[in-house]
Amino acid sequence: MAKSNAVWGIDIGQCALKALRCTLNDDSDKITADAFDFIEYPKILSQPEADPVELVRDALKQFLARNKVRGDRVAISVPGQSGLARFIKLPPVEAKKIPDIVRYEARQQIPFALEDVVWDYQQMAGGSESDGFALETEVGLFAMKREQVFRYLKPFTEAGIEVDIIQLSPLTIYNFVIFDQMRDLPPLDSIDPSDPPPSTIVVSLGTDTTDLVITNGYRVWQRNIPLGGNHFTKALTKELKLTFAKAEHLKRNALKAEDPKAVFLAMRPVFNDLVQEVQRSISFFQSVDRTAKIGRVVTLGNAMKLRGLQKFLAQSLGYEVVELEEYRGLSGASVIGTPAFKENLLSFGVCYGLALQALKKSALKTNLIPPEIVQDRLVRAKKPWMVAAVATVLLGCTVGFVGAWHAWNSDREGDDKLTSALASAQNIETQSSTFKTQFDTAKADFGKVQDIGDRLRDIGARRLLWPELLKAISEALPHDAEPRPVLLNPTPDQLRDMLMQSKRIEIDSLDCEHFTKLEDWFADVKDKWLEGQPADVAAAAAAGAAAPPAAAGAQPAGAPGTPDASSANPATGPTGDGWVIQIKGHHYHNQDPGNEGPQYVRKTLLKNLEQMSILLPGPDGKTPTSVKLKDLGIGYPVLVRGSRPDEESIPLPGAGQDHGPGGGPGGDGGKAGDAKAVAVPRCDFILQFIWKETTLYDRLQPKVPKAESPPALGSRPENMPR
Repeated sequence: MAKSNAVWGIDIGQCALKALRCTLNDDSDKITADAFDFIEYPKILSQPEADPVELVRDALKQFLARNKVRGDRVAISVPGQSGLARFIKLPPVEAKKIPDIVRYEARQQIPFALEDVVWDYQQMAGGSESDGFALETEVGLFAMKREQVFRYLKPFTEAGIEVDIIQLSPLTIYNFVIFDQMRDLPPLDSIDPSDPPPSTIVVSLGTDTTDLVITNGYRVWQRNIPLGGNHFTKALTKELKLTFAKAEHLKRNALKAEDPKAVFLAMRPVFNDLVQEVQRSISFFQSVDRTAKIGRVVTLGNAMKLRGLQKFLAQSLGYEVVELEEYRGLSGASVIGTPAFKENLLSFGVCYGLALQALKKSALKTNLIPPEIVQDRLVRAKKPWMVAAVATVLLGCTVGFVGAWHAWNSDREGDDKLTSALASAQNIETQSSTFKTQFDTAKADFGKVQDIGDRLRDIGARRLLWPELLKAISEALPHDAEPRPVLLNPTPDQLRDMLMQSKRIEIDSLDCEHFTKLEDWFADVKDKWLEGQPADVAAAAAAGAAAPPAAAGAQPAGAPGTPDASSANPATGPTGDGWVIQIKGHHYHNQDPGNEGPQYVRKTLLKNLEQMSILLPGPDGKTPTSVKLKDLGIGYPVLVRGSRPDEESIPLPGAGQDHGPGGGPGGDGGKAGDAKAVAVPRCDFILQFIWKETTLYDRLQPKVPKAESPPALGSRPENMPR
């Protein structure tokens, strides 16, 4: 069914269901309300004896009995404490890469796997763009656990209401206050960052919690306070020894009580707690944004009608507290003039904000509706058109078939030869179908046997994978050409020279992680990888082009059967699944200018990983065979981090021990060992590379000469060990 121009904003609170139906107005500064509903539950949902599921179901049934929803867009709210809201300042980045940066930030900020949450983001007002780069960009990131989203959708689904928008309550309040209460905001480009417009505080007092929203029209900050109208009721039940129902009635009619003063004295601690929480929140906000100035306080929620509460807030906070008597941006006399609407005016702020978003008049437009629901609805909406199209095609085919059959039938009459030929063709077709069935059966049986053979073949070959990788890393490490003499009692200068002249690189740790998409890893390290590449490769990658052509006679990169982990286009990097190996290590070879610190790692370990060959057992399991590291699946080595040489204090051997006469074990009294440590420049680094598991069988595959026919499907090369 086509959507109408009307929208419903529905807020299922702890005390009542509130709903507001709105349409666009000819005046762009207003929207029109043409229906509303306020259904108070028999019990508050958080009461121990209440059944929230049943109460909400009954309220929705009553709502649908009194209102028409079908065909209208529906927006609902969820409590702020059920979701996550973060406002993140992005570093200078290309504007087109903002979605990728936000996805990375989402992984860091959301304490759950992204598959387990529904999330959305929006670029906030402010910031600028220069030469394609976004500067001072702030992004609002909002998320909610998927199971909670479906829990809030369940009563609407059971009632047959199709929800289009899900929004957090504090954000609907932000949309409401921007549209309705902050109409005189200056243009964004005319604002001095050091002197922004005054901020408005919105205190929305609910049944169990309070939403606090602070905004200057362009930036927003929100917090959920665990205090609400129920806390006043509970204070009365405790102090005056009343039942919950009687205490609730007394709270709403405090002036009609026998002793109003006793009622207010019983609730005063809650008054104080609420003010303290609001003051603490404002203080924290001002410590975060020191340029912010507070202008006024706007209150929402029926609990704010409690006698003296707004006056108490004004006196305690020291700011003007606005008592809303009407909504500036809402028209429609049939609604806003109704006594029931006026009586519950303060409780419709959330519904108002939801209607604004559904009418595309809101500042924040994020939506936490699960994407799979949106996709299902798109498919369902297109089904009638698809059925009509298929019916049209079938009708055309039928007309064409009837015409062709009529022509064929007229030619067939009295033609015995045609009948004989058709019968012969039918026999051949039957034989063909039989042969095809037999072939498919044999092929399926062969596939099962081949699958078993492949698994048996790989068992022996795969056990060598990790030993080969460790051998490759070991031989790629630079070593001293000759063993250095061992000095039992070296002097500081001897120890320093021995360490600085050593070519060894020490590994502190070796880690690995499996990636199903190596493109994700390469996207994070591509810039570091390009720093170590030749100028032509780096230029090609920066331009998004393929790698420079290979030298004459070389085998093309990525040829069939070639396990070359570095043969992918450098503009995109490696693809598919594989391992990322990380080496953390250090070295003391920092005495040669131009060949020290990270540069020494690049010229030795990183270069060896790119170009080196090692000796491994050949197909017969004995004869050593030279194998390039890239043929083992090793590629894309990148120096992720390399520190500049920094002095490290290394204790001398035996320093602090009790030596015999002469200064050392069996020594003869030298003074060279008086120093207990020596400072040596040390460079720490982190290096990563990819490794795609490549067995001996895989490496032997390209050895088949091109002039010969390729081996039969599932056959074993002759030189493959059994």
